Amino acid sequence: MIMLGATPPGRHIEQHDIFFGIGSSLKDLAADMKEFWPEPERIHIDAWREVAVVESYRVAVVPKEQPVSPDAVNKKLFFINLGGYQENKFEEQHYVLLTVKNDRAAAFREAKDTLFYKTNSFGPAGNSHIDDKYGVDVDDLYEIDEVLAPALKEKYRIELYPVTGVKEDELHLGYVKMSTLEK
Repeated sequence: MIMLGATPPGRHIEQHDIFFGIGSSLKDLAADMKEFWPEPERIHIDAWREVAVVESYRVAVVPKEQPVSPDAVNKKLFFINLGGYQENKFEEQHYVLLTVKNDRAAAFREAKDTLFYKTNSFGPAGNSHIDDKYGVDVDDLYEIDEVLAPALKEKYRIELYPVTGVKEDELHLGYVKMSTLEK
């Protein structure tokens, strides 16, 4: 999971999007990131996370032709981008969330239970929202399988396994130039 950023021509502030890929390193994902972003010569990485553990579940990427393991749970990995407002801040605040749930409705409830959702709204700004809509709408929850590139979806699937005593993945924050990945 990678947060890409760039300032497109004609824009005044940096724009961001989240890229999901499958690889062993950031370098392995460089070409896919460039294909994903409309102006690849301008992008950089602002944050990344190797998604290996989410909410006490180990995330495994397996070849699609491999039989489903009997140990895998019948749950799904969801990505949610919450947006909300704080009084006297001239910007929309964001909170990115990965969650493991049975279905979209459960993921939606998880989003509404976050501290971010409960605290990033006031008066005329309305409630926090799941981004890309003007209110809370379950259509803005993405199952990770939905946001992978078509070529990856053809080759792989995600399996989830319960684990205990394992902490969630480290977040890597800071500016990474794409040119450093291409060496």
